[in-house]
Amino acid sequence: MSKKYEIHSGRRTVSIQYSVSALQAAVDYVRTFGCGNDEITVLGVDSVAWRGARFNAVLVPAEPKPPE
Repeated sequence: MSKKYEIHSGRRTVSIQYSVSALQAAVDYVRTFGCGNDEITVLGVDSVAWRGARFNAVLVPAEPKPPE
Protein backbone atom coordinates (compact mmCIF):
# COMPACT_ATOMS: atom_id res chain seq x y z
CA MET A 1 0.00 0.00 0.00
CA SER A 2 1.40 3.40 -0.95
CA LYS A 3 1.93 6.06 1.68
CA LYS A 4 2.59 9.77 1.35
CA TYR A 5 6.18 10.95 1.87
CA GLU A 6 7.77 14.39 1.85
CA ILE A 7 11.16 14.54 0.18
CA HIS A 8 13.55 16.93 1.92
CA SER A 9 16.78 18.45 0.69
CA GLY A 10 18.33 20.05 3.74
CA ARG A 11 15.48 21.80 5.54
CA ARG A 12 13.41 22.35 2.37
CA THR A 13 10.58 20.11 1.23
CA VAL A 14 11.20 19.59 -2.47
CA SER A 15 8.50 17.06 -3.38
CA ILE A 16 5.65 14.85 -2.26
CA GLN A 17 5.87 11.22 -3.36
CA TYR A 18 3.56 8.26 -2.91
CA SER A 19 5.49 5.04 -2.42
CA VAL A 20 5.68 1.78 -0.48
CA SER A 21 8.72 2.86 1.59
CA ALA A 22 10.74 5.92 2.48
CA LEU A 23 13.79 4.70 0.57
CA GLN A 24 11.77 3.97 -2.55
CA ALA A 25 10.18 7.42 -2.37
CA ALA A 26 13.61 9.07 -2.23
CA VAL A 27 14.91 6.94 -5.12
CA ASP A 28 11.81 7.65 -7.19
CA TYR A 29 12.26 11.39 -6.67
CA VAL A 30 15.90 11.39 -7.74
CA ARG A 31 15.11 9.23 -10.76
CA THR A 32 12.75 11.96 -12.03
CA PHE A 33 15.93 13.84 -12.99
CA GLY A 34 16.74 11.11 -15.52
CA CYS A 35 19.61 9.51 -13.65
CA GLY A 36 20.31 5.80 -13.50
CA ASN A 37 20.57 3.59 -10.44
CA ASP A 38 24.38 3.62 -10.73
CA GLU A 39 24.39 7.37 -9.95
CA ILE A 40 22.34 7.03 -6.73
CA THR A 41 24.06 6.23 -3.42
CA VAL A 42 21.87 4.78 -0.68
CA LEU A 43 22.78 6.41 2.64
CA GLY A 44 20.20 4.80 4.91
CA VAL A 45 16.68 3.44 5.13
CA ASP A 46 15.20 6.82 4.17
CA SER A 47 17.93 8.79 2.39
CA VAL A 48 19.94 8.83 -0.82
CA ALA A 49 22.65 11.00 -2.34
CA TRP A 50 22.92 12.11 -5.94
CA ARG A 51 25.60 14.42 -7.34
CA GLY A 52 26.50 15.70 -3.89
CA ALA A 53 22.94 16.39 -2.76
CA ARG A 54 21.26 14.41 0.00
CA PHE A 55 17.53 13.66 -0.08
CA ASN A 56 15.53 12.32 2.88
CA ALA A 57 12.01 10.92 2.82
CA VAL A 58 9.71 11.59 5.77
CA LEU A 59 6.33 9.92 6.21
CA VAL A 60 3.48 12.42 6.23
CA PRO A 61 1.07 11.69 9.11
CA ALA A 62 -2.38 10.60 8.06
CA GLU A 63 -4.97 13.34 8.29
CA PRO A 64 -7.69 12.64 10.85
CA LYS A 65 -11.12 11.94 9.46
CA PRO A 66 -13.62 14.71 10.14
CA PRO A 67 -16.39 13.87 12.59
CA GLU A 68 -19.66 12.87 11.03
